[in-house]
Amino acid sequence: MKFLEWLFLTIAPCDAAEPWQLGFQDAATPMMQGIIDLHHDIFFFLILILVFVLWILVRTLWHFHYKKNPIPQRIVHGTTIEILWTIFPSIILMFIAIPSFALLYSMDEVVVDPAITIKAIGHQWYRTYEYSDYNSSDEQSLTFDSYTIPEDDPELGQSRLLEVDNRVVVPAKTHLRIIVTPADVPHSWAVPSLGVKCDAVPGRLNQTSISVQREGVYYGQCSEICGTNHAFMPIVVEAVDRKDYADRVSNQLSGEA
Repeated sequence: MKFLEWLFLTIAPCDAAEPWQLGFQDAATPMMQGIIDLHHDIFFFLILILVFVLWILVRTLWHFHYKKNPIPQRIVHGTTIEILWTIFPSIILMFIAIPSFALLYSMDEVVVDPAITIKAIGHQWYRTYEYSDYNSSDEQSLTFDSYTIPEDDPELGQSRLLEVDNRVVVPAKTHLRIIVTPADVPHSWAVPSLGVKCDAVPGRLNQTSISVQREGVYYGQCSEICGTNHAFMPIVVEAVDRKDYADRVSNQLSGEA
């Protein structure tokens, strides 16, 4: 069973960027699915406008060619067309604005009572994670550092410069709160498949909420230029079922006790 789990988590396709990829990574949260849907809706209007403008340009070049109209007409005003090109773009912008505002508000919404709170502390150039819900007395009992695996030391199935020695393990289909802060310079906690990009500003605590809808391994990177080794501090989030998550936490707590 352990071998099958290892095979699934290392060799099976993961949520990471692919060579020559143009589209989005597969969505693993409702927020990311909303971002993808909004992109597709806006792209639909973009294609319509592009085709319409190209049709007007081609029609204009064809009908107003100097051989067909040696003496061009002088048109300086057209009330109807001016009304149309004001009303139709306004309607299109309304169709774009309403879902985009709804998505923005839902992205800013923070879960009032999350099941788990994880604090991600950015360093040059690694991260420290604290599971704030597992404290023993006054001491943090579930804290670990996460370093990137060097590019000359990956195992079979691991992505180059995307794998870390300690993954962030979370339960699937559970409301999570991520608190992000740096210990030195500005960093960022960004995982594309989860639809998360939260900046870590020195002296401040930023928070975001996620709910991973399926089990899997999700890769991200720091999206702030934090120094020379900026590209060498990736993020790996592993979503597992709740029983597996409880077992891992219990084993880690007992191992540190």
